[in-house]
Amino acid sequence: MADQRLSVECAGNDWCSITATASLIGKKWHPVIIHRLLRTNALGFNELQEDVDGISSKVLSESLDDLEEKGLVDRQVVQDKPVRVRYSLTDLGESLEPVVRSLAEWGEQHLEPAENLV
Repeated sequence: MADQRLSVECAGNDWCSITATASLIGKKWHPVIIHRLLRTNALGFNELQEDVDGISSKVLSESLDDLEEKGLVDRQVVQDKPVRVRYSLTDLGESLEPVVRSLAEWGEQHLEPAENLV
């Protein structure tokens, strides 16, 4: 994996690495999309929408565009008519695996399902 580094405006501040990383994956569905692509390697749009339960087409499309713009997701056209694409993680996106895994583990240990809070 290449040692790819992202340029950030807050570089040099001790809090920068935390806030910059959080801004990359801080939207609600971003870590879930990254998690699903880590698990499956590459998915088409409809496959990804089915695998990310509860996400609308619009939000998925916007999230994928954002992740692609940030260099975390790669979009590959696999068929022209009708247009079919496959999404996969870049090396930089794959390097988030321990972060996403840690988020999942922390949530499993410390979060209670809402139906149990009655």
